[in-house]
Amino acid sequence: MAGLASDGSNPDVRLLYDVNGLAKSAPGWADRAMEFTGEYGILLAVVLLVLGCWWSVRKRPDTESAVTAVAGIVWAPLAAGIAVLVNVPIRGFVGRARPFVDHQGLDVLVKGKTDFSFVSDHATLAMAIGAGLFVAHRRFGLAAIGLALAEGFCRVFMGVHYPTDVVGGFALGTAVTLLLSPPAMALLTPVVRAVARSERGRVLVRSRRIRTVAAAVEIPEARSDSGRNDLAA
Repeated sequence: MAGLASDGSNPDVRLLYDVNGLAKSAPGWADRAMEFTGEYGILLAVVLLVLGCWWSVRKRPDTESAVTAVAGIVWAPLAAGIAVLVNVPIRGFVGRARPFVDHQGLDVLVKGKTDFSFVSDHATLAMAIGAGLFVAHRRFGLAAIGLALAEGFCRVFMGVHYPTDVVGGFALGTAVTLLLSPPAMALLTPVVRAVARSERGRVLVRSRRIRTVAAAVEIPEARSDSGRNDLAA
């Protein structure tokens, strides 16, 4: 793969130069903004999406639906961590150097990258969380997947990854999240259900206001059922 990357006729290299060429023509402040966005900003936005998704699913009216969704949200960052660990031997096995090592004239926005290039950790993290959120909540998941795609573009724009490094990260993050989701959910769902039943932890699964409303609805129904039973007797 490293040999292919060195070939100027390779579409991967041509796309690298095309996207990174935008950095050369951009003003300095735009490059600095893109550097922060690609290195930290998008991952921070993904974390905020996870928190927003958790806050939203806590307001679901039924407990079991909230339990399942919260378990899925917990799985998303766990899957991202596992995917990055899986990437460690992959990077060592492939041994693909960063694009600026083999190619001249790139505008590298982040200096000091000495590790291997394939696959991109940033793309892997972002897409793993995006895939996990999509299972738990479609709207938040689509937003996270959109951010993951933006992260991939940023990494190529910054000159620190080939496009195929990013695509490989997307594939790895998605595969780990979806393939391991059934056993992970089988383990996490009972744990989250137990938390929902506990006195102190249930606020993590269901909003206090939603629980109050649900209790107010259940009490009149219980009284009505009791009255009907008394009449029947």
